[in-house]
Amino acid sequence: ILAVSALIACAQAGIFDLGHQSTSYSDAPIAHYEAPIHNYNVVPAARYTTPVYKTVQKKVYPDTYAQYSYGYGVQDPSTGDYKNQHEERDGDVVRGYYSLVQPDGVTRIVHYTADALHGFRAHVEYKGQPIVQTKVFVPVKTLVPQYPGYHH
Repeated sequence: ILAVSALIACAQAGIFDLGHQSTSYSDAPIAHYEAPIHNYNVVPAARYTTPVYKTVQKKVYPDTYAQYSYGYGVQDPSTGDYKNQHEERDGDVVRGYYSLVQPDGVTRIVHYTADALHGFRAHVEYKGQPIVQTKVFVPVKTLVPQYPGYHH
């Protein structure tokens, strides 16, 4: 079924002639036209006439020089969220750092660079001593509901 459908579609598109008489609006044969390879989208203008093709060209922009610098910081004593970050890029070289206070109270500072020659490199350092937290267990009286006929 697929092969027969493809054969009929090709015949109707004018790729080859099956030998029957045309009943179209024009008795002129359908011209064959191959679109150039550099076209991105080829759109036939009308059926049963010589196809007119419209070429859609893509605009190409040259690469621009990448350069930026940004940073941010959070200082929230109510949640204990303390962190900073700064990064700058100059062409294909990226440099930056970030720091944060970990849950144990130690500050982690990471300085990093990235470039085509060395790839990504990071240096990590820690400042401060861990805060030792002790857990205190408080006994809680368990209440058992009393239901008629229930004994524990």
